[in-house]
Amino acid sequence: MADTDVKTVDLWFDPQCPWAWMTSRWMLEVEKVRDVRTVFHVMSLAVLNEDKDVPEGYRTMLAGAWAAVRVCIGVEEQYGSEKLRDFYTAIGTLIHPGGRPNDRETIEQALRDVDLPVELADLGDTDANDDKLRASHHEGMDPVGSEVGTPVVRINGRSLFGPVISPAPKGEEAGLLFDGVEKVTAYPGFFELKRTRDVGPIFD
Repeated sequence: MADTDVKTVDLWFDPQCPWAWMTSRWMLEVEKVRDVRTVFHVMSLAVLNEDKDVPEGYRTMLAGAWAAVRVCIGVEEQYGSEKLRDFYTAIGTLIHPGGRPNDRETIEQALRDVDLPVELADLGDTDANDDKLRASHHEGMDPVGSEVGTPVVRINGRSLFGPVISPAPKGEEAGLLFDGVEKVTAYPGFFELKRTRDVGPIFD
């Protein structure tokens, strides 16, 4: 299979978000059954909500979410997109199915898990790369608007919020869901499908 035959799907994530995690695991399943490659990009729930009126508890959570996305940007800048993909899998596994807090210790463990320097965790304590973080965030979020969060996927040059799924389908079931999402992006007038969630994130 030639590289030109592989469709690129761009996905924006914040490591804090369990729904982005579910969608990312679905896309890795899709890669097994379709000629697709997922490229991961960083968005920030803290940036998304910094000017919004949100509950105090959520605001506290967002304050703690800056470090991980800053480290993600640093990993991408210094080691490339593939290493960002690996780091996201490592930190997401610790936070979501692993139940670890999104904190310095977890960031350091994820860095060790993918053979990256632990010192990269220092990037979480500085805003030196926040311009690059915001640029990545806006590249993903601006096409879908400010009233949605993560995940965002871009297929066929069109971006959509979602799909929000639980649990992440596997095998051909993952491929069939992708076929449907891909089809709706092919129509320029498609904007929204939605129903109320009746389950939380199911990690398996």
